[in-house]
Amino acid sequence: MIDLGLLIIRIMVGIVFFYYGSQKLFGWFGGYGIKGTGGWFESVGIKPGNAIALFSGLAELVSGILFILGLFLPIAAVLITIVMLGAIVKVHGPKGFANAAGGFEYNLMLIVIAIGMALIGPGAYSLHDYLNF
Repeated sequence: MIDLGLLIIRIMVGIVFFYYGSQKLFGWFGGYGIKGTGGWFESVGIKPGNAIALFSGLAELVSGILFILGLFLPIAAVLITIVMLGAIVKVHGPKGFANAAGGFEYNLMLIVIAIGMALIGPGAYSLHDYLNF
């Protein structure tokens, strides 16, 4: 049952980051693509906006795929942590903890889950286990 639980957590975290990365990179799921996201980044003082949008979009997309597959979770967790810390420092941190007020609660939870999963490992239902890494 533990491996099934890890699979469920991995898939959900993976979907979340694939979703966010797809919004930034391709404008999917109501996102704005690189130009739109980059413009918003610039408007809140994150420069160069397009380059940061590309980096964060790629980091989210790649980490999402890695989580779903159960591969290289430590690398995926580092990517997630970098992007979420950036979001906390530049956007959500000044608004306090509560997500309802635009705070960093959600971002911190994603960091904790990503690091926890990297420390625990992906479980038996993963390509990591299948490929014997």
